[in-house]
Amino acid sequence: MSTQGSSGNLSGALKEFSMRWHETQGHWHDVKSQEFERTYLEKLPNDVGRAMNVIEEIGALLQKVRRDCE
Repeated sequence: MSTQGSSGNLSGALKEFSMRWHETQGHWHDVKSQEFERTYLEKLPNDVGRAMNVIEEIGALLQKVRRDCE
């Protein structure tokens, strides 16, 4: 799998997770759900964005290594 594919999969997984969390909030809306969201979910988009940037950097590095080895 390419790094672009990995980045796309990660982005898609975040979108899917966000949709599922929104559905879950219709059934789970107490103090613990709010705590869970603050502790874990609010940070997730930024963490995923940083991971996607790193994946892109790795992809560029791999392309350079391939070119250098030809």
